[in-house]
Amino acid sequence: MRKTDKQAAARPVIEFSRVDLSFGDRKIIDKLDLTVREGEFVCIIGPSGCGKTTALRMAGGLVNPTGGSVGVLGEAMLKPRRDVAIVFQDYGKALLPWRTAHGNISLALEAAGVAKAERGDRIEHLLEKVGLPGQGDKYPAEMSGGMQQRLQIARCLAQDPKVLLMDEPFGALDAMTRQTLQDELLSIAADTRATVFFVTHDLEEAIYLGDRVVGLLPDPGRIGTMTEIGLPRPRDQLSTREMPEFLALRRSLFDFIEKAEA
Repeated sequence: MRKTDKQAAARPVIEFSRVDLSFGDRKIIDKLDLTVREGEFVCIIGPSGCGKTTALRMAGGLVNPTGGSVGVLGEAMLKPRRDVAIVFQDYGKALLPWRTAHGNISLALEAAGVAKAERGDRIEHLLEKVGLPGQGDKYPAEMSGGMQQRLQIARCLAQDPKVLLMDEPFGALDAMTRQTLQDELLSIAADTRATVFFVTHDLEEAIYLGDRVVGLLPDPGRIGTMTEIGLPRPRDQLSTREMPEFLALRRSLFDFIEKAEA
């Protein structure tokens, strides 16, 4: 599907240019070329071992390529930076158990040098944005998995990021909580206009969330398919998933995964 005029005009935010990555004699990523534009929501799918998470970690400056380059907002991404936030699947390890929800979000504001007197209102606003109003005094252990993941997202939003990198953030959650957080994420992305790079194994999740779905092939990781998602927004968990276009996209991506795993 051809890019819309809006997509074509948006500036590049994440750029993989002929990226290679090897660990010893093993090549993990091979000649990855991918541009994610401002405000775009791109989902990355593929079988295990195709390099989805590795690509995300390179976009976050946690891993450097052995060939080619990874750029974010026109600069080489060689180390983490404040305007790029990473949301991990394992929210339990991402949060500080000895800090309350308020304290976990405050951590990002402290790192940014925000004055203590200014933090309270900002933290309450972020808790409301992610659906946790009045939960600031709770510790992570007192929260459900969905609440903990909301808290991790709130802490990332405290960085005021231009880019959100999300590594299967809802993979460990039950189906209802997952769908609720998908809708909250779409609302947050629309409100903040952040560019989102989202790794998932769930094909329906990728179609529901994304403007574009990129499928990677394994051994080594490389692009095997790229699909524009033309489904109208705002999306609805029932009506969107029942659309013939949604079902056709799901079948196409299922066939891609099946062949990639063969």
